[in-house]
Amino acid sequence: MHTNSISLTDLNTFGLEISASELIEINSEKTLLENLAYIRSQKFLILGGGSNLLFTKNFDGLIVLNRIKGIKLLKKLENEFIVEVGAGELWHDFVLFSLKNNWFGLENLSLIPGTVGATPIQNIGAYGVEIVDVLDSVDFIDIETGKLHTLSNKECMFGYRESIFKNELKGTFIITKVRFKLETLPNLKLEYGAIKETLKEREISNPTPKDVSDAVIYIRSTKLPNPKEIGNCGSFFKNPLVSVSLFNQLKIKYPLIPSFYVDENHVKIPAAWLIDQLGWKGKTIGKIGVHKNQALVLVNYGGGSGEEIKNLAYKIIESVHTAYGILLTPEVNIV
Repeated sequence: MHTNSISLTDLNTFGLEISASELIEINSEKTLLENLAYIRSQKFLILGGGSNLLFTKNFDGLIVLNRIKGIKLLKKLENEFIVEVGAGELWHDFVLFSLKNNWFGLENLSLIPGTVGATPIQNIGAYGVEIVDVLDSVDFIDIETGKLHTLSNKECMFGYRESIFKNELKGTFIITKVRFKLETLPNLKLEYGAIKETLKEREISNPTPKDVSDAVIYIRSTKLPNPKEIGNCGSFFKNPLVSVSLFNQLKIKYPLIPSFYVDENHVKIPAAWLIDQLGWKGKTIGKIGVHKNQALVLVNYGGGSGEEIKNLAYKIIESVHTAYGILLTPEVNIV
């Protein structure tokens, strides 16, 4: 039996006071392969930025900290750059680095916490852009065989906050590098959220990708708490997809319900609206709660436990299901 002696408080953005038995830091594919037999023999968990994870108890096993770094321009084609990035690079740092180098396409994904290696697992997205739109391919090592595999964008089987890594390959891989297709010329996407509004307030009529990134950073930092100040994991729930028939029934009862048609059979409803309508926004229970500016964000004000946050999440899920007949799904991995 291991003793839990390694603090993980600084390695999870909820700031939960939990620990693990052991920790290995991996900074190259070579180090990973050298340690693979040992990793395989343990109960282990791969950790990047710890920004999409809710620990409900101490982890009685080995934490594998993915810190594989490096950003390399592989190819410059007529309309795009292929850029290879180590899985352990911080995502937001890479977004800023790409803008400095005039590699465009990531500006709407500014200020998302976590590491590059986590982005294809979750198919992260914001303000009308998802990883599926910019990803070229992913390298991962199969934990069982030690073989290096490369998956193309199509082979990653991306869906809304979904990928092959969350499903068929779950628990069998460690991502080492991710390659992106970035544009040589700006192709700005301004239609989503408050981007246009923010640019207008700043009197910017002809925005650059840097202006868009700055606007997104501003919007995110006003809506979402900084995990260094208040422990959180960003959006805790996915926006639910519902059938058109259920949506039509809800529309009669709640005429102001916001929605986005995904296809002829499905409508996406903002989870934040559903939660807010039921009075959860700003609710505090002991040392945890729902953030006052954003109903999707569960927070740890300091000294809260993962178990308490999980219980709050399931109370919210139950109340939304009772009121609307919609089952919310956590976006955060609960361990």
